[in-house]
Amino acid sequence: MKSILVPIEDHGIVEPQLQVALQLGRMFDSYIEGIAITPDYPVVLPVDIAIGVPSPITPENRLEMARACRERFEAFMTTQQIARASAGLPGLSSGWRQDGLMEDAFLGAYGRVFDLVVVGRPDGSNGQTRLSTVEAALFETGRPVLIAPPAVPRTFGETAVIAWNRSTETARAVLGSMPLLKKARRIVVLELEDWGVPGPSGSELARHLRMHDLPAEAVTVPDPSNRAGETILSEALALGCDLLVKGAYTQSRLRQMFFGGATSHILSNTTMPVLMAH
Repeated sequence: MKSILVPIEDHGIVEPQLQVALQLGRMFDSYIEGIAITPDYPVVLPVDIAIGVPSPITPENRLEMARACRERFEAFMTTQQIARASAGLPGLSSGWRQDGLMEDAFLGAYGRVFDLVVVGRPDGSNGQTRLSTVEAALFETGRPVLIAPPAVPRTFGETAVIAWNRSTETARAVLGSMPLLKKARRIVVLELEDWGVPGPSGSELARHLRMHDLPAEAVTVPDPSNRAGETILSEALALGCDLLVKGAYTQSRLRQMFFGGATSHILSNTTMPVLMAH
């Protein structure tokens, strides 16, 4: 994980997001790049003369918002004494994307040339990461996405729990998390009874991970309330988890919007870092 992308919004609560990105950066001697992000607003004139309504965002606003995002990112890196990246030099460093304020759609494309995208928890509260930003990263980058919790964890990646539902999405999340799993002291493949899609068991995944000399074990627990997201978080907490690995949106987003789902619940409620992939 040598390159990490961190989308920044000027009004957001970004410190936990940056702290988790830096924890990763220290583990892998990574390059951490910040980018200014905004919802997909159109660029329009300052005032619609026909109806006299101010536009949501003007070219001047965009420049100011991008400047504020950059200042927050660079102030954090300066405080943490992280050097700016120099061409051709390896090691922990940071940099800023120069192209102004970008929409979520751009993030989805640009993230394809990074090893990982780090976002905040999209719980819908004021100042937190928007769900549309997280989904752009998950659905469009083809890369793993790390969701940082609101409070910075004391440890990171020592006890990894894989929420195994046998899906393609979770298999991709496991593959994307391998650099982190190789540093873990304990790996638990967590299955819930009567949850998931047809496929290999948790024991078979644990066997595969042990072939890579990883300390993996399999655990199956009941889910009597049929609330997979809640059960996964509570079981992971009980196991001392400081990294949860899970596939994102095995069910469709539309179904999860109406009926709920494990991905939606975990995105909104996690208190531990979660690595997801779709």
